[in-house]
Amino acid sequence: MANIFISGATGYIGAQLSLKLAAQGQQVRALVRNPEKMKYIRHPNISGVEGSLHKVDALQQAMAGCSEVYHVAALAGVWHPDPQAFYKINVEGSLNILEAAHRAGVRRVVLTSTAGVMGPTPDGNPVQEHTNANPNLTTAYEQSKLEAEQKTLHYAEQHGLELVIVNPSRVYGPGQWSESNGVTKMIRGYAAGTWRLIPGDGHSIGNYVFIDDVLNGHLLAMEKGRPGERYILGGENASYIDFFETLAQLTGRRHSMFRLPPGAMLAFSHLQQFLADSFGRRPMITPPFVRKFVRHWPLSSEKAERELGYTITSLEEGIRRTLAWLGSGQNDRFNSI
Repeated sequence: MANIFISGATGYIGAQLSLKLAAQGQQVRALVRNPEKMKYIRHPNISGVEGSLHKVDALQQAMAGCSEVYHVAALAGVWHPDPQAFYKINVEGSLNILEAAHRAGVRRVVLTSTAGVMGPTPDGNPVQEHTNANPNLTTAYEQSKLEAEQKTLHYAEQHGLELVIVNPSRVYGPGQWSESNGVTKMIRGYAAGTWRLIPGDGHSIGNYVFIDDVLNGHLLAMEKGRPGERYILGGENASYIDFFETLAQLTGRRHSMFRLPPGAMLAFSHLQQFLADSFGRRPMITPPFVRKFVRHWPLSSEKAERELGYTITSLEEGIRRTLAWLGSGQNDRFNSI
């Protein structure tokens, strides 16, 4: 079995990827910032390595003897008190991972990006990997992830390192509560009767992918992905209205939903941005994310299906399994992460 290095190993995707690989008998080296979080990925085949993305020598040492690297770590969110943090972590950190992997003789790296770097649809059709040559990205997170893709691809080509990029869409399903698992929070809130809001007119389309599909997509990219290529790991395209209708049918609870006009959302987000910039208070949402959520983001995973053998769980089935997990009490172990 291979020795595999995973960054972001206690995050939403990284934790479950670590456990999945360990369950298959792989030896996993998990990069963690906080050793206390190792308890959430406890497994005899997982060993923790305390460190950061900013020390190349230490990363190289941690990767020694590993043939594969999954770079899942990233700074995701609507805001950060340091405006340069997204660049430092997502761009510079990714380049440091590749530099360390190259020095350590790693065979292949799979980089977890985001489907957000593809941009919204320009014509109503599902976006594919290269639909938008110059996507109009509004958030610092997406801008930094796109730059990370561009610079790591250039590095990999220059140094003969196999790099495959995967681009998950809006991920949901069992796992820890974090800014990367906002869709599951929405599902939980609707089931509890505490989420009653629909952005805009409710017709904006997003793509929702079940966590198990994302994990399988990572493994398939490592096994079959073509170096230098990116693969959308998506699920089902659905409007907000369709999403909440599916929830209503599966929960048997039909709540009155309130549609928030874009103008009201934008005004609220500007207030949130002001409080964040003035007092360091983390905003619920910022203007760039409002502009994002009222646009259409349909995606096609046809390339991953064709080249990798990637498969998609339907939105109905994925939400059903998520609701079952929420009702089982198993999610309590993640509340403090």
